[in-house]
Amino acid sequence: MKLIKNPSVNKTKLAKELGISRSSLYYKPKREQIDLEIKSQIESVMTGNPSYGHKRIAISLKLNKKRIRRVMKKYGLKPYRSRYKPPKPEDENKPETIYPNLIKTFCPIRSNIVWASDFTYIKYKGRFIYLATIIDIYTREIVGWNISRFHNKYLVLGALKDALQKTNSLPIYLHSDQGSEYDSEDYTKYAENIGIQISMSKKSSPWENGFQESYYSNFKVDLKDPESFDTLGELIEAINQTIFYYNTERSNYSPFPRNLFL
Repeated sequence: MKLIKNPSVNKTKLAKELGISRSSLYYKPKREQIDLEIKSQIESVMTGNPSYGHKRIAISLKLNKKRIRRVMKKYGLKPYRSRYKPPKPEDENKPETIYPNLIKTFCPIRSNIVWASDFTYIKYKGRFIYLATIIDIYTREIVGWNISRFHNKYLVLGALKDALQKTNSLPIYLHSDQGSEYDSEDYTKYAENIGIQISMSKKSSPWENGFQESYYSNFKVDLKDPESFDTLGELIEAINQTIFYYNTERSNYSPFPRNLFL
């Protein structure tokens, strides 16, 4: 019995019949898509911080340093290395421009005294979106937030401007960690020029910004699985609804009654 081979499938015709693009018929490994997304995020960080190595980039993106190193090696991403220049005598004892933690033993007595800022990432369909929030540590209310595809100074600056617009108030202190976006001149000078004092946690001390760390742990539980949303627009709407729920319905702990001294 002679076997007759099936003619090869015309992918263009098949795609047309199925109503899909021809490229979608080819298998695309998820790992490659995720790596390309991480590459894009790494390049975003390196644009503002060209000398960052994989460890500092991992801290900035809040991702595993081994993954960052693997992706950088895969795509040939290398930090800028300048030639060594001997320090000038007047620069040897120059202090670093680090903002101290001004709220370490501080307890506010009303709202709009201390705002704390931070950001988190949300993985969605092989990509990352970033959410930056500002919380009033007296009321525990999220007073401002911003969502972006990229993690940079504009992400956190947008959250600050949103808080200022929504509350029509200025805090006395604006607290954060020492991430490159919070230490950027655009962010610090903007806050200082309108009369806000900058406060920062010590490096590798996330507990000094525990207000935001605690919020994000609850936020991601309330948001549920990001992959359950069909579109990015639906996910962003769910993020806004989750923040609204937290601010208006959730029983938020505050060290003082909310109407005290108001």
